[in-house]
Amino acid sequence: MSDFEHPEEGYVFIVTYGRSGSTLLQNLLNAIPGYQIRGENNNALYGLFKSWRDIVTSPDIARMQREGLVSDATHPWFGAEEIDANAYRAALCGVFSRLILRPAVGIRVSGFKEIRTIADPDLFAAYLEFIQNGFPKARIVFNTRNPDAVCRSSWWRKHDPHQVKAMIRSAESVFQTHVETHPDRAVLLHHDNYVADHAALEPLFTLLSARPRTEALHRVMQTRLTHAT
Repeated sequence: MSDFEHPEEGYVFIVTYGRSGSTLLQNLLNAIPGYQIRGENNNALYGLFKSWRDIVTSPDIARMQREGLVSDATHPWFGAEEIDANAYRAALCGVFSRLILRPAVGIRVSGFKEIRTIADPDLFAAYLEFIQNGFPKARIVFNTRNPDAVCRSSWWRKHDPHQVKAMIRSAESVFQTHVETHPDRAVLLHHDNYVADHAALEPLFTLLSARPRTEALHRVMQTRLTHAT
């Protein structure tokens, strides 16, 4: 484990909701030489975030560290003053990359796309901060789509469209706020715009300081995906 090294140019994470066109975006990023953006992992990283958050939100641990308390074996929180939350977060993200993302030899940028990060609205923003700060050189790409098109797509047709649109509004509000807070590390894209005009992808390529070759971009954009048909 000590031999693991993060990809030299860091990470890119596609964050969105289901049926937004994120698999197309995943394919597009993987057309950039040196990129390896994995698919969904059932939001496995979220459990690691919750573990880290339990540490940083504990008032008992905070008080012990703030007061410089040195505990002994008689203390119910024995040793809590020695917990290093930043090192813990770094280790969690490192092992996730090593064992879940498993970047191949020669990969410069790793990452994943996930549609389940918005499952807990109350912690969504904090989770994004965990990703942004836990992975070296992390950039987040938010993908959006016309809500009516989302409601008509695949499994969403079985859901109340009002609830689906409320979920989309809630998620996109967090997307927008995060991009405004981290303009140099996050970007907000709209599926309908970049499908109609590839020039709408320029903010993404600017963020990454990388792009696929023109022929590769056109090939990806013209490939029909059938995974939800």
